Amino acid sequence: MEKAGHLVVLGAGSIGVSFAAVFQDAGIEVTICDPDAERRNAAAQAVHAQHAAMALAGLERGGGGKLNVVGSPGSALEVADLVIEAGPERLEAKQAIFADLLEQASPDAVLATASSAIPMSRILPRAADQARCLVAHPVNPPAILRLIELCPAPATSPETMDKAAHLFDRAGFRAVRLGHEIEGFVLNRLQGAVLREAYRLVDEGVVGTDDLDAVMRLGLGPRWALSGPFETAELNTPGGIRAHAARMGPAYRAMGQARGETGCDWSAELVSRVETERRAVVSEQALPKRAAWRVKAVARLVAVRDQLLGDADV
Repeated sequence: MEKAGHLVVLGAGSIGVSFAAVFQDAGIEVTICDPDAERRNAAAQAVHAQHAAMALAGLERGGGGKLNVVGSPGSALEVADLVIEAGPERLEAKQAIFADLLEQASPDAVLATASSAIPMSRILPRAADQARCLVAHPVNPPAILRLIELCPAPATSPETMDKAAHLFDRAGFRAVRLGHEIEGFVLNRLQGAVLREAYRLVDEGVVGTDDLDAVMRLGLGPRWALSGPFETAELNTPGGIRAHAARMGPAYRAMGQARGETGCDWSAELVSRVETERRAVVSEQALPKRAAWRVKAVARLVAVRDQLLGDADV
């Protein structure tokens, strides 16, 4: 039987307490550390609030791991399986924290930062320091949106990536492993691409902000919530992803090139790779069934969405 494990969270802000709630709910002992007394005093109630949100989402397991709230991690670092730094987005502060962690934490502990934009190679420039360190980039709030991007430094070991993925998967996250370090990770690059185009369309007078949000909220959003860009493209086009690339690829290439973007051409090799990866998830024979499922699923999602929008008080 696998041991319960121990998580140390450095920082009792919204991200830190959200992580704490998820791991505690999975039966893992959690130590939250924050030097600010006011935040420490509020931490237990903040974790409780995250549990309430998890219950509302149907995610709570009731694991009941022990929760400790301290000003300094002390001996907890010696027994931690995972340390998540969830402090301010300041490079110098993170560099100082990780210098201490390398000296004080158990040599078997995975050391992660929940940074939104700072890669681990900037926090620890020396390759010799990177082996057990990585970025664990969450989606806010982590207690509800259970995706974690694991971004290695150039010298992060495969064993560290494996252990981190196991620990986050065990707590209830879907761990997505990035192949190498990249600025913005995956989520922010996708989000940034959409937001950049949104600003351009507003700036050019094509559409207003409320109508643009309506396009996402009423159109793209519900489909992407269930399928994602690749599956959406595939389910929208008879013949699957290859047919979609042939039909829409030239138009998307022209749009990108008009914006001065590079890498707009989807090569035959790239399309084949995407198709192969998609077929490993859903077979060609199962695509019609999947498309029929999506119709019903989108209908149910829209019903819930409209009810929630109707309940909004602003």
